Amino acid sequence: MSDSSKLLAVILVIVAIATLSGSIFTVSEKERAIRFRFGEIIEHDYKPGWQWKVPFFESVRKFDRRILTLDSEPEEYLTSEKKNVLVDSYVKWRIDDLPRYFTATGGDTVNANARLSQIIKNGLRDEFGKRTIQEVISGERSQIMDLLTVQANKQVRELGIEVVDVRIIRIEYAAAISSSVYQRMEAERQRVAKDLRSRGAEAAEKIRADADRQRTVILAEAYRDAEQIRGEGDAQAADIYAKAFSRNPEFYSFYRSLTAYKTALADRSDVIVLKPDSEFFKYFGSARGNRR
Repeated sequence: MSDSSKLLAVILVIVAIATLSGSIFTVSEKERAIRFRFGEIIEHDYKPGWQWKVPFFESVRKFDRRILTLDSEPEEYLTSEKKNVLVDSYVKWRIDDLPRYFTATGGDTVNANARLSQIIKNGLRDEFGKRTIQEVISGERSQIMDLLTVQANKQVRELGIEVVDVRIIRIEYAAAISSSVYQRMEAERQRVAKDLRSRGAEAAEKIRADADRQRTVILAEAYRDAEQIRGEGDAQAADIYAKAFSRNPEFYSFYRSLTAYKTALADRSDVIVLKPDSEFFKYFGSARGNRR
């Protein structure tokens, strides 16, 4: 075989390999594909696996079959109270009608996201404009998300995509009014704290006044009872003394004199100046009280 024949054979093999490789393409489970012939869509409903196309005359373009996420930057919206709120949201979407999607967006995900983002922003602006801050924050957030999902699907049908879900992540006051809101909240908390402190002080004063009153009443009653008991004791003692000494008046007089001597002469340095015949010395010389 001549060199020219060998060269021709090699060229034919290379062309055959190139033709074969250009005739086969694969589609994975996470992909969708469109086959074109001179820019015209020929086929798009491919199942995962090996597929065939005409080399050199046909081309294939693949797209993501999975659910995609549009995560936009937080945007300010005006409520029915004419107050700005900062809303952070995201959208889950996927390609539904592949030929229509390619025709409407050129198959460009960035283009599709831009058009979808504008639709969602318009929907958020309309829904927030109908509601107060309290409604959008607490009561009707789920309702807004459901309405936006339904409305967005009607508008993106011409783009060949399906909106799976619209989620509002965060709603907060815009930076311009956040400080004033926080100041009002702080003032309100301070007012409540002051009110609670004043109520506590009032209750404390009532408790102290009641305690002082009870203390005074308890002391007065205790003093009254003590005096009453002391008086009763003194009366009983006097009665006992009277009964005891009435049996022997002379002994009672003698005992009282001894008690007087003991009290008056308790200290050796005590000096008493009395007449010798004083009544005080009645029993000093004789137990029977006879003066000498």
